[in-house]
Amino acid sequence: MGIDLRASVVDQWAWLRPAKWAEKRERAPALPKKDSLKQLAILGSTGSIGRQCLSVVEALPGRFGVVALAAGGNLEELISQIERHQPEVVSVGDAGRADELSRMLREKGIARFPEIHHGREGMLAAGTHAKADIVVSAAVGVVGLEATYEAVKLGKTVALSNKEVLVAAGELVMAAAKKAGRELLPVDSEHNAVHQCLRGGTHGEVRRLVLTASGGPFRKTPLAALANVTTEQALAHPNWRMGNRITIDSATMMNKGFEIIEAHWLFGMRPDQIDVVVHPQSTIHSMVEFVDGSVLAQLGPTDMRMPIQYALTYPERVASKEVALDWSKLKRLDFAKASTRRFPCLRLAREAMKKGGALPCALNAADEIAVAAFLQRRLPFLGIPEVIERVLGRTPRVRIEKMEDVLAADAEARRMAREEVERLAVTAAAAS
Repeated sequence: MGIDLRASVVDQWAWLRPAKWAEKRERAPALPKKDSLKQLAILGSTGSIGRQCLSVVEALPGRFGVVALAAGGNLEELISQIERHQPEVVSVGDAGRADELSRMLREKGIARFPEIHHGREGMLAAGTHAKADIVVSAAVGVVGLEATYEAVKLGKTVALSNKEVLVAAGELVMAAAKKAGRELLPVDSEHNAVHQCLRGGTHGEVRRLVLTASGGPFRKTPLAALANVTTEQALAHPNWRMGNRITIDSATMMNKGFEIIEAHWLFGMRPDQIDVVVHPQSTIHSMVEFVDGSVLAQLGPTDMRMPIQYALTYPERVASKEVALDWSKLKRLDFAKASTRRFPCLRLAREAMKKGGALPCALNAADEIAVAAFLQRRLPFLGIPEVIERVLGRTPRVRIEKMEDVLAADAEARRMAREEVERLAVTAAAAS
C-alpha cells in the first residue's frame, strides 16, 4: 500500500506547536448552544464504557444528545437507555434479539420508538448516523471495527475506547483520519493521559511515552503459581472494575501490549519510544518525557468518567462534580519494571507490532479466543500466551491494504486459535 503515516501523525500534531495554538482554538467548533446539542452515537452502549459515557452525558445536561445506540444482548439495559435518551436508531446483536427488543418496547409502551437494526449492518447504521457528531467506539472486539472505520472516513469525531480498531487496522484507520482531516480522541485512560500531557510540548520535543500498568492481580504472585491461577483470581482486579475480557487482558498485561501498538499509531512514536512501567496505585495514568529530561504526568482517580468527559468535551475542559482525586488517600507512588518473563504477552505484542502486516490483527484475534477459552475453563491461564504465540508463528506476513484484508486475517487467526486451544486441551487431558 505504501502509505507514509509519519507525515499524517506530524500533521495531526501540528496544533501542539505553540505558534499554532491560537489558530487551533480559532478552528475548534464552537460550543453548542442550549438548543443545539452535540449528538452522540455510542457503539457498545450497554458495556462498561458505554454506560459510563451515558453517565457523563447525564451529568452534563444541555450539552449532548444521543441519536444512536448499538449493543449486543443486554436488552434490559438497552431499554433503560432508550427510555432515558430516546435515540433515533438502536442496534442489537442478531435478528432474534431485534424481534425481542421490539416486543419489549411495545409492551412498555415506549412513546418514541427507535428504528431497530441488528448485526453488522446495525452497527454500521449506528456508527454512520447522519446526525451523529461524535461516535464513541466502545464495542468489545472487532464487532465495532468496520463501523468505526466508516465513521472516521465520514469525518466524524471518534472517541476511541475499542483497542481492536488500531491494533487490528491501525494503518488503514490512521490513513482515513488523515484524509478526513480529523483527530482520533483516545478514551482509554493511558492514551487519554498521554494526549493531555502532549498539550505541554511539541512532537519533536518528546523523548518517550511511559504507559503505566497496575500489574493486575498477579504482579507479586510467584511465577510457579501462575500455572494454577483460577478465573476468579484473574477477574479480581485490584483497582478497576471492567468487562471480563479486558480484566483478563490486564492480568496477562496483553492490554498494555495492545496499548503500545495503539500509542504507536495515535502519537507517531517508534516502538523504542514507548515504555511500560508497573504502577500499582493506578493514580498516574501515563507520562511523557521530553528531550530536556522534563516529565509531565497525568494524575486522576480510577474512574473512567474523567477521560470520557475529556474526549467528549475536547478541546474545552468542563467542570465536573462527579470525580476528583482524594489527595488524603494518596500516601505513595510506586513504580517497577514490567517483566516480560512474568508477562510474556508484552513481548508478543511488541513482536507483532515490529513485524506488522497481519500479525497485530492475529495477535488480537488469538487473544480474544484464548481469553474466552480461559473464562470457560477450557484453557489454563498460561495457555493464553501459548495459544497467541502459536498463532503468530503460523500467521503469514501479508500486507493489509483494505478492510476486507483485516477481516480475513481476523477470521483465519480465530480459526487457528481454536485449533490451538483444542490441541492444548487434548494434551492436558492426556497428561492428567
